[in-house]
Amino acid sequence: MNNIKERLEALRQVMRREKLSAFIFPSTDPHHGEYVPDHWKSREWISGFNGSAGTAVVTLDKAALWTDSRYFIAAIEQLAGTGFELMKERVPGTPTISEWLGKVLREVKSPEVGIDGMVSSAADVQALMAELRHEGGITLRTNFDPLTTIWNNRPVISKDKVFLQPLGLAGESCREKLGRIRQQLRKQHADGMLVTSLDDIAWTLNMRGSDVHCNPVFVAYLLISTTKATLFIDPDKLTDDLRAYLRVEGVETDHYGMVEKGLKDYFEYNILLDANEVNYTLFKTIGREVVSGESPVKRMKAVKNESEIKGFRQAMLKDGIAMAKFLKWLKPAVEKGGQTEITVTDKLESLRAQQPLFRGTSFDTIAGYQAHGAIVHYEATPATDAPLKPEGFLLLDSGAQYQDGTTDITRTIALGRLTDEQRHIYTLVLKGHIQLSMLKFPAGASGTQLDVMARKDMWREGLNYLHGTGHGVGAFLNVHEGPHQIRMEYKPMPLAAGMTVTNEPGIYLEGKFGVRIENTLLMMPYKQTAFGEFLQFDPLTLCPIDKEPIDRNMMTAEEVAWLNDYHRRVYEMLAPHLDEEEQAWLEEACAAL
Repeated sequence: MNNIKERLEALRQVMRREKLSAFIFPSTDPHHGEYVPDHWKSREWISGFNGSAGTAVVTLDKAALWTDSRYFIAAIEQLAGTGFELMKERVPGTPTISEWLGKVLREVKSPEVGIDGMVSSAADVQALMAELRHEGGITLRTNFDPLTTIWNNRPVISKDKVFLQPLGLAGESCREKLGRIRQQLRKQHADGMLVTSLDDIAWTLNMRGSDVHCNPVFVAYLLISTTKATLFIDPDKLTDDLRAYLRVEGVETDHYGMVEKGLKDYFEYNILLDANEVNYTLFKTIGREVVSGESPVKRMKAVKNESEIKGFRQAMLKDGIAMAKFLKWLKPAVEKGGQTEITVTDKLESLRAQQPLFRGTSFDTIAGYQAHGAIVHYEATPATDAPLKPEGFLLLDSGAQYQDGTTDITRTIALGRLTDEQRHIYTLVLKGHIQLSMLKFPAGASGTQLDVMARKDMWREGLNYLHGTGHGVGAFLNVHEGPHQIRMEYKPMPLAAGMTVTNEPGIYLEGKFGVRIENTLLMMPYKQTAFGEFLQFDPLTLCPIDKEPIDRNMMTAEEVAWLNDYHRRVYEMLAPHLDEEEQAWLEEACAAL
């Protein structure tokens, strides 16, 4: 806490010198990624809050942090004593950042607010400028980063080597992908584009890295024109073999810091820029006509090819083997005593690490026992690490990066005696998971149109959850991958065969327990009718769903049939890879309800 107060005072000294009334710290980096390299974790450094989403705002005498419902409980704890006030997004009565600044700077003459234009998207900055003008003519400065002078020992940008994703796993060469991208650009009447999203660059080039925690990407920009492509990257990150590979695929290289010059020298008539992805500083650098639009790479990457789908199935099989071994071990270990949220997390990672092509976790494991399970993005620390008892729920949300695929799975596990309320809530969540899994839907529908299936039974009881129901999953890439989602808020991206998506409804009772059940699904053709193509979901995840907490009286015959069919498949796929004791455990775990 003292560190945060010292940092705030150092910041305010710089703000006074620069005549700034406030400074805004978003959670993003120059590439607008969900997870950012340590070098750009400015919001965490200034506030102490380490959630993946949030914005810190500091004036000369106040400080506030905005974040969403996933992090309310964690933010209250982490901000205590720092001088930061928590602003709960999407809660009635919570002001927007602009409204708050308009109020607290009302008596300031000609107020100027700062934000680093290199880490803020053009769309966000442009919207913020308009909002601040509306709040009394507040101006926004974008060419200054105060942390360059006050963040001592700031982490450097990684120099780790990047590596090639084999064509057998990628399924399509870099040159072929660049050809398809250029075709899409022509359809959007654009001569070229700047790719800034790190996972889009990694996918396009069939290269991977280790610059972002849990995400196999590397820091770079990719400028594509009608006849050439240039990768802007730290040259120390490339081996001679990779340089030769890129030349063969038609990609030149330049230093990461030369991207602004590269944009100034861009020779085509126009360029496609996605204002929601490209940072404001680079967006304003372009001296050519800008075609505003969505990058075509995201939609291309979202639809997996045959090699990627095969890789997913291989990765999910390995992950299911590790999960089965873990679940067989878990309850006896808890009954014996000495297990905590951290020890079971370590155990699961060790079992995954035994599988071929394991490359690490796909996100930090959420192992929440009882009340901790109600904290949606809880991560155990030595200070919070709860001992596990043979009673109640353990919510375990985890995943792995295998070079042939990325996994994401949640199971809520009964460790022993449960209350009637726990069984009721668990069954509601399971019903939502199954109803969405069984759904058949037209190709081109949006995830918002599907979302109600996961919630309808809990809505009848006035229950809900505020996070999305599903997100795309990358092929040995980011575990959260767009642009499609399944959620209440309107997301118009049309769904198509070949897309992956999670199915993870939940209910969280603060201070008591949480329940979430998640599989990763593949969208596949269902049937062609006079009304068009219809799709269905195929579960990629192979792992038993705990039957112990189910209230059988709440389940329909159709839901029971789906669960039995799923468990039959899980057993048939996993059993050949387990020893006799593990097979016996799995047979019981997958027995018909």
